Amino acid sequence: QVQLVESGGGLVQAGGSLRLSCTTSRTIFSVAPMGWHRQAPGKQRELVATITAGGSTVYAATVRGRFTISRDDAKNTVNLQMNSLKPDDTAVYYCYTSYYGPVYWGQGTQVTVSS
Repeated sequence: QVQLVESGGGLVQAGGSLRLSCTTSRTIFSVAPMGWHRQAPGKQRELVATITAGGSTVYAATVRGRFTISRDDAKNTVNLQMNSLKPDDTAVYYCYTSYYGPVYWGQGTQVTVSS
């Protein structure tokens, strides 16, 4: 059973920072890519950032230069540091992984950026 446990999120003013974390098992963390998608009200879910087991990263153009995804190998955790937040970043953020084909999702965490 694949479990993704998210933490972080909340309410912040524009220009502020937040950090999201996603923890899973060692078995999955050691081989599978992990990352974050987000979904704003009335919009489709979109990729935010991905990191492979080897540490390669991909970012959406809208967050590149402001967000940083990283791995904490000691804690089986992927972190998303979000800086210079904008109201357009307001969304539910979902951790995900793709483990031997299927995609698995966390429960989602709300990020709200006020102007």
